[in-house]
Amino acid sequence: MLCDYREYRFSLLEWGRYLLEGAAACGLAAYVFYRSAIAFFLMLPAGFFWPFLQRKRLAGQRRERLRGQFREAVLILSSALAAGYSVENAFAASVPDLEQQYGRDGMITREFSYIAAQLRMNRTAEELLLSFAARSGIEEIESFAVIFSVSKRSRGELASVVNHVARVISDRVQVRGEIQMLTAEKQFEQKIMNLMPFGIVLYLDISSPGYLDPMYETAAGRIVMSVCLALYLGSCALASRILQIEV
Repeated sequence: MLCDYREYRFSLLEWGRYLLEGAAACGLAAYVFYRSAIAFFLMLPAGFFWPFLQRKRLAGQRRERLRGQFREAVLILSSALAAGYSVENAFAASVPDLEQQYGRDGMITREFSYIAAQLRMNRTAEELLLSFAARSGIEEIESFAVIFSVSKRSRGELASVVNHVARVISDRVQVRGEIQMLTAEKQFEQKIMNLMPFGIVLYLDISSPGYLDPMYETAAGRIVMSVCLALYLGSCALASRILQIEV
């Protein structure tokens, strides 16, 4: 069954897991910043958004894996076309190589197997690639599909065009992967820093019981803690945005 890679569908188990995680995060925030059950119940609706954030993150990770697999697939396709295969035979010849790299259930293996099967039923490669590109939500695949379609309609040197586009896409995906590797350490540091305020408060609770009571028992203290919570959420959002480097 073909997949829309722009959307990630949760199972019931995943829904339950991420709803519990959202509720746990609200409980921890309510304890650290307010020490109030009322604050927890007021925050709880925000926890229901956690599964949707995770679904977006998981969809993004799946698209990144698909982008890397497409890079290899388009290089294999380019080699087949350069060897003199027709478009139909080039897609069919690419499938065994993709199965070796990603298995029969690999995302790009399923897509190229479907394209090869549909080509045997007299559907056009342009139509199938454009459909795949629309479902992928990946700029490189969309660009490849458009260039492939234009080149095939104009009856140009399809093999040389595909080879050039394949090299460009490969370089772009490689640069993207290198940037992600370089920022991986910073992303890990960001996660540690996000947990630091909670660790500090819990440490003070254990080492100096009652030290932070004025922050929870007075109106001024609650206002200060509310400002701290707002600054904390803002800094987390800003740090996440800074580390999202587009190529």
